[in-house]
Amino acid sequence: MDLVVTTAVQMRFSDIDSFGHVNNLSQQAYFDLGKVELFDRLAALTDAERRVPAVLVSLHTEFIKQIRFGDDIRVVTEIEGIGRKSLTVFQRIMRGEEECARCRSVMVTFDKERDMSVDVPEEWRAAIGLK
Repeated sequence: MDLVVTTAVQMRFSDIDSFGHVNNLSQQAYFDLGKVELFDRLAALTDAERRVPAVLVSLHTEFIKQIRFGDDIRVVTEIEGIGRKSLTVFQRIMRGEEECARCRSVMVTFDKERDMSVDVPEEWRAAIGLK
């Protein structure tokens, strides 16, 4: 089973710059909404998320098309790769079928009590559908 999450975005007035565009920082917040929904879905499918958080270690964003006030947008989030201790998350902000921005994040599974990275839980691997 491939785990793909689509998150509706509610644009806020504060997201808009003086040109009527959604600013880049707000777009990063939209990507974060998608990550939250992805990990909520993992929690619903497994109990591992409650025990093992993931921390962001790398982020690369490409801004492709301007997003304007009132655009109906959504964030599509999926995990495109799994390492021993990391996940590569690929996300897109979509307006209809048009891609407006894309982001790749590397997240490392982490044990905060021991202050160290840990292996990606097998339950996550099964729920995500990648090996």
